Amino acid sequence: MSHFFAHLARMKLIMRWPLMHNLKPENVQEHSLQVAMVAHALALIHNRFYEGQFDPFKLATMAIFHDASEILTGDLPTPVKYFNKEIETEYKKIEAIAENKLLQMVPEDFQDDYAELIDSSQMQEADKALVKSADTLCAYLKCLEELSSGNQEFKLAKSRLESSLNANPDPAVAYFREHFVPSFNLSLDEINQDL
Repeated sequence: MSHFFAHLARMKLIMRWPLMHNLKPENVQEHSLQVAMVAHALALIHNRFYEGQFDPFKLATMAIFHDASEILTGDLPTPVKYFNKEIETEYKKIEAIAENKLLQMVPEDFQDDYAELIDSSQMQEADKALVKSADTLCAYLKCLEELSSGNQEFKLAKSRLESSLNANPDPAVAYFREHFVPSFNLSLDEINQDL
């Protein structure tokens, strides 16, 4: 018997942004779906415009699992996770242990298939970077949504994430920001106006 999918089903119980007041709470499962959609788009953008060789479906699947280890660790707030290099290093060790433990739940016949989705040490660096960019974009979009609803709690997070995205040299990220992000500052009526 494998407890793998029973654990994955609990992704919906892990809340993101735990130290911040949220007008619309976000769980890891719904966040992972959004990251998967954005990672898929970034891969397509790379392949279409920047001579990329990404597999959009693989990237989307990797993104679905990118926070799966949080089933065992919980979502550690970013200010804590990156408070200093020592904490960041130790947390990465904890994440690796959790990834390994989760992978051990997969029946042996399928462990190789799930390894590059769960075990970050087995992922290609370019794939990891693209999923990380998608993750950052989605955190930024969450900030825009909260701010547009009047929640100033996300003001500094937006600024920090915006700086990170500005420093990201990936042209697909710039393309995504130019073509898709502005709509997140609009109301539903304004979005539908162009239909």
